[in-house]
Amino acid sequence: MPKLKSILREFLEGEAAGGIILMAAAALALIVANSPLAETYFSALHAYLGPLSVSHWINDGLMAVFFLLVGLEIKREMLDGQLSTWPRRVLPGIAAAGGMVVPALVYVVINHDNAAALSGWAIPTATDIAFALGVLSLLGNRVPASLKIFLTALAIIDDLGAVIIIALFYTSGLSLAYLGAAFAVIAMLIVLNRMRVLTLVPYLVLGVVLWVLVLKSGVHATLAGVALALTIPLKVSPGTGHDLDHSPLHRLEHGLHKIVPFVVIPIFGFANAGVSLAGVSLAALVEPLTLGVAAGLVAGKLVGVFGSSALAIRLGFADLPANAGWLHLVGISLLCGIGFTMSLFIGLLAFASDVALQDAVKVGILAGSLIAALLGSAVLLSTTRGERDHERQDPLRISGAENFVDPADNEKATCKQ
Repeated sequence: MPKLKSILREFLEGEAAGGIILMAAAALALIVANSPLAETYFSALHAYLGPLSVSHWINDGLMAVFFLLVGLEIKREMLDGQLSTWPRRVLPGIAAAGGMVVPALVYVVINHDNAAALSGWAIPTATDIAFALGVLSLLGNRVPASLKIFLTALAIIDDLGAVIIIALFYTSGLSLAYLGAAFAVIAMLIVLNRMRVLTLVPYLVLGVVLWVLVLKSGVHATLAGVALALTIPLKVSPGTGHDLDHSPLHRLEHGLHKIVPFVVIPIFGFANAGVSLAGVSLAALVEPLTLGVAAGLVAGKLVGVFGSSALAIRLGFADLPANAGWLHLVGISLLCGIGFTMSLFIGLLAFASDVALQDAVKVGILAGSLIAALLGSAVLLSTTRGERDHERQDPLRISGAENFVDPADNEKATCKQ
């Protein structure tokens, strides 16, 4: 039997490949939305299948599966991965915080006099890990492996922040009856976990019930995926590696790693990236809403991620990733400005009843993400192997940096539940 790859390495490979497919799906959506097929494209999205439109089935249903995978990754990384200890959480955690706060501030400053647009303040706070890792995969070995791990950890914390933001700020019209029933189902899931039920079927059946209840409660239905994920048992088998057959979380995560990046996210991208560019001009690109999103993703992420990381390193709270220099960190900070999937999702929630504002958001996300990808790639391509050792000499006079450790090279032999 061939040796199983580490969870993290498979995750990186799957997300990178999924990111490339997502790029193709987004490009195809733009082409279709600006072709003679545009009317068919938009009509199909608004057609109803049962109680929901096709668009709602995608954004509320399929994306719940995406959030389920996000929740599984957050739990695994926190208990048995790159974020399992505080030293490993420090730099990506600080970088993620800076990368959420500063872009939001940039957006608010640009839209301070437009009350209607201010509800979209969270749009540029998210990083699209699939897109970002897809770009990194195209750069090959110019990027140290430690930076890919750093970006993955940062994006996972970023996703956790986005989930919290959606729950706190984009929930309205609560139904206490349905919400109470949803909490009762969550309690049942916790009981299953405590009873060490390792079969996935009861969790998934209750998960479907939970999704329906959350959908009717007024809380966004996708959060049911996160709640379900946090109740799935995680167990690491003793020995030299992970025994995936005995870990429900690992089994489910592996099953979703093909479905989400290669089916769910491309469908979401194709359904939501399509926007008519007929009326888009230079003047439209500098409209406060569009500019706020784009500037938040490019300038906000650069200042937020790099600035907070540099400050943490300067103060001795964290160290540069192994074999990486400051220019690498600048490039990665720029790539964090690729905010496609989660940014689009938050934009749809922020302006649910205004298609025109949604289109302006989409243009800002596409423009900002493209600029961030190109600038980040250019910076990383400008680095050479010879420069890496030189750049390791911290210009802020920090020495004794400790390396990031790939958990795949130091797997644990403990059991966690």
